[in-house]
Amino acid sequence: MCATSPRSSIPEALAVSPVTVDLVLANGWVVTCDPRHTTIRNGALAIDNGTIAAVGTVEEIGRNYSGRHVVELSDHLLLPGLINAHTHAAMTCFRGLADDLPLQEWLHQVIFPAEGMHVNPELVTHGTLLAAAEMLTNGVTTVCDSYFFEQYAAQAFLESGMRAVLAQGILDLPTPDQPDPTRMRDHAREFLDRFPSSEGRLRPSLFCHAPYTCSPDTMQWVKDLCRQHGMIFQTHLSETAAEVRELQQRYGERPALFLRRLGILDQATLCAHGVWLDAEEIQCLAEHCVALVHTPESNMKLASGIAPLPTILAAGIRVGLGTDGCASNNDLDLFAEMGMAARCHKAFSGDPVVVSAREVLHMATLNGARALGWDSEIGSLEVGKQADIVAIDLRKPHLTPLYDPISHLVYAASGSDVTHVWVAGQEVVIGGELMTVDVRAVMAEVRQLAAVIGAGQTR
Repeated sequence: MCATSPRSSIPEALAVSPVTVDLVLANGWVVTCDPRHTTIRNGALAIDNGTIAAVGTVEEIGRNYSGRHVVELSDHLLLPGLINAHTHAAMTCFRGLADDLPLQEWLHQVIFPAEGMHVNPELVTHGTLLAAAEMLTNGVTTVCDSYFFEQYAAQAFLESGMRAVLAQGILDLPTPDQPDPTRMRDHAREFLDRFPSSEGRLRPSLFCHAPYTCSPDTMQWVKDLCRQHGMIFQTHLSETAAEVRELQQRYGERPALFLRRLGILDQATLCAHGVWLDAEEIQCLAEHCVALVHTPESNMKLASGIAPLPTILAAGIRVGLGTDGCASNNDLDLFAEMGMAARCHKAFSGDPVVVSAREVLHMATLNGARALGWDSEIGSLEVGKQADIVAIDLRKPHLTPLYDPISHLVYAASGSDVTHVWVAGQEVVIGGELMTVDVRAVMAEVRQLAAVIGAGQTR
């Protein structure tokens, strides 16, 4: 186990350095995920007031900084907190409810009815706390979430210590939190008016489910409201071939081009999936500076397809990585998602060079932050950024030996290797245990909810 004490085996210089900071992390590999992919062997970080004061070798940090608290991390690797750029956190309560079904059957015959019967503030609260526990202990410090009763998700993420973008879900259909679609605009405004104060850890957003479940008018007023509040607009885009055909039949255009005509596309638009984008649509998204979230495991499990990621990256589009919800994945492990993203495109294209480990790691860190418009504060270990940091234990058979730490993170590591997590300099995971939430109590609550949900499925 890592020692967590001011008394450590860090070089003597650390104890007499001239500038005192809140925290020093030292003696591990440091993978900064900065634009240059900088890695430092025997590295250290100085942290003060929740931000990164310095990054360098142990000797460099030791000459200049003394930590009030020091964590010795030899045989560990430090990296930025991972960013899950697309999920529906409360759907942990539907994990494994309906597997091995086509997307439309899965949605309309199982998930939508189950949500209509069971989604309420209690489910969203406990399901989100469970998701936060899973993500934090797997090294995810920031999430972009969208669901119903999202004000309760906001409180859950606030309690967990996690950083989050929280989007109220919008549809032109009755939803669990708004059975009257004609009142959806008021419902969205109420969500924004009541959004909790979070000292910058939480940000609001709105999520139009998809162009086939939201009318052009709905898409436009939601985007206008996002612009008024300076926040990102989110939607599912081109997840299935059937969706693309439906949009073409209904509006005479492919989905991305249809959104362009509506005036939806700009640098504050975040689209999930993009599996069936064609070359013209990819160029359109690039020209309008739209961000995209890649969710390969969910797309593969639902047989939706594989997004043309090499072409999307070559176009210069900001691409984040997401797990999607637990009902379609069925976990929130972004390490597993990284490994799948790097591998599946090599197999699909027949080219072992495409979608490199470095590109995928950036999708889960710095580029994920860029997709969320948060890269000035998070996504890499650089001076002045928030101290969202993950430590993984390298003393494992599957992580031995180590030649390239970036390769290890994408192709060998897993969420279970995470030992410590800091969010804004606050240690929320110690020795693999979450400090902010009673995880056993949350799991017990979710099991009780699942017993009711499962009973409803067998009738």
